[in-house]
Amino acid sequence: MRRHPHVIAVAAMATAALALTACGRSTETASGQSSAKDISSGKATGTINVWAMGTEGENLPTLAKEFEAQNPGVTVKVTPIPWDAAHDKFTTAITAGKTPDAAMVGTTWMGEFAGQDALDPTPKSIDSASFFQGAQKTTEVNGTSYGVPWYVETRLVYYRKDLAAKAGITTLPTDWDGLKAMAKAYQSKAHTTWGINLQAGKTGSWQTIMPFGWSNGAKIATDDQKKFTFDSPQLAEAVKYYQSYFTEGLSPKELPDGQLEQDFVNGSIPMFISGPWEMGAVEKLGGAAFKDKYGVMPMPKKVSATSFVGGSDFAVFKASKNRDSAWKFVKWLSDPATQTKWYKLSTDLPSVQSAWSDPSLSGDEKLKAFGEQLKDAQAPPAIATWEQVAAAFDDEMEKVTKTGSDPAAALKTVQAKAESIGTGS
Repeated sequence: MRRHPHVIAVAAMATAALALTACGRSTETASGQSSAKDISSGKATGTINVWAMGTEGENLPTLAKEFEAQNPGVTVKVTPIPWDAAHDKFTTAITAGKTPDAAMVGTTWMGEFAGQDALDPTPKSIDSASFFQGAQKTTEVNGTSYGVPWYVETRLVYYRKDLAAKAGITTLPTDWDGLKAMAKAYQSKAHTTWGINLQAGKTGSWQTIMPFGWSNGAKIATDDQKKFTFDSPQLAEAVKYYQSYFTEGLSPKELPDGQLEQDFVNGSIPMFISGPWEMGAVEKLGGAAFKDKYGVMPMPKKVSATSFVGGSDFAVFKASKNRDSAWKFVKWLSDPATQTKWYKLSTDLPSVQSAWSDPSLSGDEKLKAFGEQLKDAQAPPAIATWEQVAAAFDDEMEKVTKTGSDPAAALKTVQAKAESIGTGS
């Protein structure tokens, strides 16, 4: 994943279980918001210290100038942080009680930070229903929202339209059987080397594998997030289906970094599953004419056609010295007009559904398809130990895809490892 490393496994989280006792959880509501203190009226004032990672940290000061212009008494001080140093910097700051007022927070860190009682519950005046539901869920820990989804991404199936025509494919597949048939047709009729590329147990492969489980009705954990459910028949069936692409020679088991885009352009790999950032990568490599040679289509359906939702959240810390102004900034970042400006500045996709009506997004058929998929997309539960659990899942899935390990047995091993790690609740 090129632009969103916060949803890839990072340095191991602290192994101690974290008691999720942050305030506001005794007054949860169905909307994922608590009876948290609301935001005061009036304009923002004072200094708001903000941390943001990667290219977002580099671009955010430009956007923040508009907020300052609308609130003459405020200064937004953005500190860019490298992704590889961010987690440790946050945990050190939380322990010392010296956090920023607000920050961009990776979705898989929300459970951990909320579990440390570090995040301020989302005020009720921020409309949680305005966001894509799957993205909104990434802010929720034990039913209470801590922050807002700032930007999002999801995954679609990229496919070569010209090679599909050679393979005699006139109707795009909509289910698991259809996707497999299309992969086989590419190989047998269009004479591609492979039918599709799927992640084979590399770091972060759960992001490609779990959508097949979700589409089959599987869950990672029980609704109360107290017990993992990796050993379910639904997930075993999904992993067996996923494994079949490797045992039947339809997907390579290993590709060097950067090879996927080259092989998609040269036609040896006619399909793969990934996020919107790949559009720019393949079009740059393939040249101006390549844009018309490929398309994107929704994830295949079993019970549902669910994909993965990633991106980043924006949160306010309990230790903030300027809490109300920080929330005013976060609320402003969630305004549809601001979200559209941020997309044009950063190419990060809006988390607010109404922002997708802007022609810059709705006028592009491929981007529009990503917007539609976001209506049916999930993330793992916001639990404190997710990074450790995900690493254990990836390890076992690598054995499934590369050495042919039994999917059901592998998932029982995942279940045992996950139970040993615990959910942190």
